[in-house]
Amino acid sequence: MTQNMSSRRHFFAGAAASVAGLVVARSALAALPEPVTQTSAATAAPRMPNTGRPYNPVVTLNGWTLPWRMNNGVKEFHLVAEPVVREVAPGFVVNMWGYNGQSPGPTIEVVEGDRVRLFVTNKLPEPTTVHWHGQRLPAGMDGVAGLNQPSIPAGKTFVYEFDARRPGTFMYHPHADEMTQMAMGMHGFWVTHPKAKHPLISEVDRDFCFLLNAFDVEPGSRTPKINTMTDFNIWCWNSRIFPGIDTLNVRHGDRVRIRIGNLTMTNHPIHLHGHEFEVTGTDGGPTPVVSRWPEVTADIAVGQMRQLEFIADEEGDWAIHCHKSHHTMNAMGHDVPTMIGVDHRGLVGKIQKVVPDYMLMGERGMYDMKEMEMPIPENTAPMMTGHGQFGPIGMGGMLSVLKVRKDQKPGDYSDPGNYTFPPGTVAREWTGAAPSATRQAGAMPAPANASTVKRHGPGMTH
Repeated sequence: MTQNMSSRRHFFAGAAASVAGLVVARSALAALPEPVTQTSAATAAPRMPNTGRPYNPVVTLNGWTLPWRMNNGVKEFHLVAEPVVREVAPGFVVNMWGYNGQSPGPTIEVVEGDRVRLFVTNKLPEPTTVHWHGQRLPAGMDGVAGLNQPSIPAGKTFVYEFDARRPGTFMYHPHADEMTQMAMGMHGFWVTHPKAKHPLISEVDRDFCFLLNAFDVEPGSRTPKINTMTDFNIWCWNSRIFPGIDTLNVRHGDRVRIRIGNLTMTNHPIHLHGHEFEVTGTDGGPTPVVSRWPEVTADIAVGQMRQLEFIADEEGDWAIHCHKSHHTMNAMGHDVPTMIGVDHRGLVGKIQKVVPDYMLMGERGMYDMKEMEMPIPENTAPMMTGHGQFGPIGMGGMLSVLKVRKDQKPGDYSDPGNYTFPPGTVAREWTGAAPSATRQAGAMPAPANASTVKRHGPGMTH
């Protein structure tokens, strides 16, 4: 994992005017914290707290944690809302709006009871705000434009200040022109760690987080269509698609927490292979122990957060993905007809005389697309892509891999590579004699004259 950051210092002569109407200590107006920008799309190492109260930090999948400074006991952050260019997958970049150089913005980590001050500089071409999703705070800090505060004009800086009153998993996003700003990628993760041992919050060895988001980007283009309501074609985790989504690398026996937030336009049933988990928290707080039960799939609705926890006690490479089948594919038109079973013999050659680049798709299903070198526009991703040690995976979109290894060192989040399967544990072709078909004992025989049996309802007879 690498963290390629560049820092820029900005001074605002009109800082006092920028925060008019919002409560802020006089000391905060002297100078702003440095806004830090992240340029790498790789998963950054966890940011260990070097000031303030200690905690076990999270790892943001294909993201990073925002630095802060301590100012007279207040933890200060600086968010910059701005246009960004996000690498969604290698060779595929999209024009988005985000924070501090990326979409999603950096994860904000604090501790329960912290006094938090957040400067927000608007470099967008229109006004914006920030809503701190799920937080208990003064109404004037809630971030709904016009209702709780004036919008932040383009080029201005506002400041938000409140206490992190309860531990949990939260988000931040605009509540101003949401259709445009959230559709363009403006959101980020917020984690408040407990200040002391909590009866409902376990200590974990690995703590991951990511947001579910989606875009409608026509193949070959770079800017999302923001008026799309349901027909998205780029299904992302933290604005990345498989195989651009990093793996979750853990040590065998680790207690693992995965925090997931959904800011798409539909629900996502997130399914983990090889393990059972419990939902231990929502954006409403930790869940009571009596409400937890083992699951392998958690459905996350729009605007919800879920914390999944499990013991990584099965070594191997295990898929974790959305279980909506179209959400594990990349860009594809929604009007492609189903061609399964259609006999194209003799037809393809005739079509290619008129359309030389024509390719047969879907006569035997779409699995062949995983290997086809089909010409695609320059700035897009193949529909199915990514390779494993046994060949093409045939999936895309909302997919990653949980890699559980006995020799993964504590605190080591690097990719351990392919799993070495013990002999005899990989599914293989059967080359022996085929078993003969047998009728199940006690099976009901077919009717003697099936053609005489008719369906009937009330008042009807055979």
